[in-house]
Amino acid sequence: MTVTATILLIVSAFTHAGWNLISKKEYPTQAFYLLANTIGVLCILPFLFFYREVIEFIPSSVWIFIAISGFFLAAYLATLAGAYRAGDISIAYPLIRSLPVIFVFITTLILGKGHQVSWLLILGIILIAAGCMVLPMKSFGDFKLTDYQNLCCFLAVLSALGVTGYTIVDDEALRQLRKLAGMPFSPIGGTLVYMVLEGISCSIWQGVFVLCNSREKNNMRAVFKTGKRAAVITGIGIYLTWGLVLASMNYVANVSYVAAFRQLSIPVGAFLGMTLLKEPRYLPKKIGIAAIFIGLVLAGIG
Repeated sequence: MTVTATILLIVSAFTHAGWNLISKKEYPTQAFYLLANTIGVLCILPFLFFYREVIEFIPSSVWIFIAISGFFLAAYLATLAGAYRAGDISIAYPLIRSLPVIFVFITTLILGKGHQVSWLLILGIILIAAGCMVLPMKSFGDFKLTDYQNLCCFLAVLSALGVTGYTIVDDEALRQLRKLAGMPFSPIGGTLVYMVLEGISCSIWQGVFVLCNSREKNNMRAVFKTGKRAAVITGIGIYLTWGLVLASMNYVANVSYVAAFRQLSIPVGAFLGMTLLKEPRYLPKKIGIAAIFIGLVLAGIG
């Protein structure tokens, strides 16, 4: 992996952890993420104009995937907001970032693609699962089921399911774009166009969620009154992070290194939560974060 890719991925890790930290401090709501995501989408909207001549080649099946993926992305942000309101970012963030790897792995086995699984991936999954188990504990000698029976962990799992959903859908949609006759989309071009369309779909679903919830409509007024700046920074951070990851892919020989190195954001996010937000620094939490980080790196390489 080149120095350029390393720098880009380090910056992306900090921007990803950063926008999560900012939104956590803002006591996030679905309305907050609706404004943030919409602002982020507006920033990358010019990509649609740049690729306007090939948008017509997108098949109907991919448009369906865009609608489904947008729903999962909106659900992820809604439950992410709930998890951050209910508990520590140093617990919720590592869970949300790591559990999708386990869920995707299980889905892969169910779909009969176990032959694609490597031993490094299996070892990584074991470490991730172990890390997730000890993460909410306060001490190793005092195991309590109630450590896991809380709203933060529950919503973090739901949020991870949202990530799993749009990850699986996105993979199939981008696969179809790459296989179009005549190859109207380059790998990067297809990803950029899909990212903008998925973001628009997400904002539409978020708008539906907000309009159907009187509390979220009130939250929207509150966001416009006191949270606009944080929403703008969060929205830019969301899509800047993804843009940096895409850019780094041009400077690596194996994209799996990108997937592995991105996990640097987990210890960064947890560290920021424990230092800037003064969240508890229990030993099991530190060890769980380390296990999750190492497991994700192994899974990415594998």
